[in-house]
Order: sequence, then structure tokens, then C-alpha cells
Amino acid sequence: MKQQWNPERILLIRLREIGDVVFTTPAIRALRQHFPTAHLSYIVEPLAAPVVAGNPHLDDVIIVPRRRGAGGLLHDLALGRRLRAARYDLVIDFHSGPRSSVIAWLTGARTRVGYDVPGRGWMYTKRVPRPTEIRARHAVQNQFDLLNAIGIATPDATYSPTEMVANSRAAAEVNERLTALGVRNDDEVIVIHVSAGNPFRRWPPDSFATLIAMLLSGHPRRHVVVVAGASDRDAAARVMGESIDRIGPADRHRIVSAEFTLDELRALTDRAALYIGGDSGPMHIASTSTVPIVGLYGPTLPVRSQPWRAPQWPSEAAQLEGLPCRPCNQRVCEPGDFRCLTQLTPDDVLEAAERALDRAAEIKSH
Repeated sequence: MKQQWNPERILLIRLREIGDVVFTTPAIRALRQHFPTAHLSYIVEPLAAPVVAGNPHLDDVIIVPRRRGAGGLLHDLALGRRLRAARYDLVIDFHSGPRSSVIAWLTGARTRVGYDVPGRGWMYTKRVPRPTEIRARHAVQNQFDLLNAIGIATPDATYSPTEMVANSRAAAEVNERLTALGVRNDDEVIVIHVSAGNPFRRWPPDSFATLIAMLLSGHPRRHVVVVAGASDRDAAARVMGESIDRIGPADRHRIVSAEFTLDELRALTDRAALYIGGDSGPMHIASTSTVPIVGLYGPTLPVRSQPWRAPQWPSEAAQLEGLPCRPCNQRVCEPGDFRCLTQLTPDDVLEAAERALDRAAEIKSH
């Protein structure tokens, strides 16, 4: 009878984007369940580090800064020496990019699992095919291809959702800030994220402003919290200004704008009645809670990046069906007008929002 393999030290690597790190969290849980006594480490860059910093299934999180040139190479060589000294038995590289593959190789681990990418697949001892075409398959399932290679099956989202632990300090800070902004405990808070990492995923500011005005009309207990990244303050300010123009000065106190850390954004979703935003990192942070979500999908497909969680928690997709150029690789907009989002109307999103709120009310009543 073949003896079961039980690695004592496991290293996971996922660099770059927030959403990509969120999508690895079901795999973290699966590894902990499969190897309950193993020491489990995770390498991440600073931007997405809060996603896994409090993860209960990890023993430690190694944060590596993004550096370029000779200084970056020297840093990674030093990191490689530290990781080799730690004697990891198993390394899983969820990224399989140029930098992460080198880091995985430098560990010297007996088993190194990664995607079979041309030019660097040789750095892994187990290579998993990664199709280059855009597939109608969720990113979490793609991550589990690597775990399938070592005998761990892909779980159901109901029992293995994405997760980010809510931070009690951040929750207290969020509550204080909302109170200072005039939001009361019994108010219905709608969080709207108005920015995205690239122009292919940005809904027009005037569409956001129209939507906000419609959401507030006839609902005096509703407040909208407009959030955006530090690099998108202008977009948030424009949405705020145009929204106030549409609803009038008497109700301007019901629209507020603020910047939140990832920990605070996660806490804010626990307080919110609804989250609306594009297919970007903040939406995936929101998906680790049970808040109803309306995702704005332009060049991407919901089947690939919709919230990976139990289906009982409301999630609606606002999207344009039937466009021949959708989905796309987000490098060149063939029509040139980003029509997958610019032609998505506020009425379309409002309908999705009201459906999500109605479903949430029904769940709460039972």
C-alpha cells in the first residue's frame, strides 16, 4: 500500500493583484484541511497582503516588495537563500510569472507545482497546462488545477468560499467614520466603488451619478458611500459632484465619499446593505462577506470572476449580452468605444440592485 505524502512545510506564492490573491483563499483552506499539521506560508506583495494577513489557515505571511532592476534581483536572490534554508517540501506557485517562478525555483523544494508556461515551466517539478484562450471557467477553479495535480479535489463554493477575516479594529474605525459622516445605525448603506485598474473596466462617472440619484429617490433612509482608490480621487469627486447636482442640496448629506484601507473596506461590506462595483479587487473583497453584490461586467464574464461563495447570498451581474467582441483580452478595444460598459445603462444596474436587495430582504425575513 502506497504511503500518504505529508509535507511538513508548504509555501504558496501569489504576487500582484488583490482579486487574484482573494481567489487563492479556498485553496489555502483546502491545503490546511488536507495537511492539518503542515507549516503553511504564503508569499504576497504589499498591496494585497491584508487579504491573507489574518487568514486562520496560514502560519505566516511573507511580504515581498515590488522592486525592479538589479536591486530587485539581489533582493530576490537573498529571499531565495532564506527560503532554501527554511527547507520547504512543497511549493505551489499560483502566479507562475517571471518573478514568482524564479522564487519557487530558488527554494530548492523537492516538489514545486506551477503552470507549464513556455520559458519557465522547467522551474517546476510538476507542470500543469494553462490554456491561453479565455475560458468560461471560474478563476478559483483554475487555481485548483494546481492542487488537483497533488491529489486535492476542487471544492464547491458553498462549503469553501473565498475569505478575508474581518478585522475588529477596522470595523470600529469604519463605524466611527460613518457616524462622523452622518450615517446612523439604522440607515441603509449602499457602497459603490467607482474606479478600476484599467479603462476596460470603468463605468462612466455620469452613469454612476445617475444610478446614485435613482437609488436615493424615494428612499430617505438610504445613504451611498462612494469609494475609490487613491489614484482615482478625481473620478470619485466627479461622481460626487454630478450626483449632488441630480438630487439637489437638501439630500447631499446622503452621499459621502471616503478612502478605505482593504481591512476597512472588508469591514464596511459587513455594515452595507448592498455593494455595487466593477470586476476589480474591491468587489472580490466584498465577496468574502455576505453583502448583496451587483457586479458590473464589461470585457470579463461573470462565470470567470463572480463571487465564489454560497449561492444563498445575493449576487447579480449587470452586463451587455450578445456583443461579438466580448469577452476580450483587455489590450485593444476593437470597436474603440468600450461599449461593453459605456452602453450599460443605469436602469440596467438599478434593476439588478433592486433584485439583490429584494433577495436579501427575503432571506432576512426567513
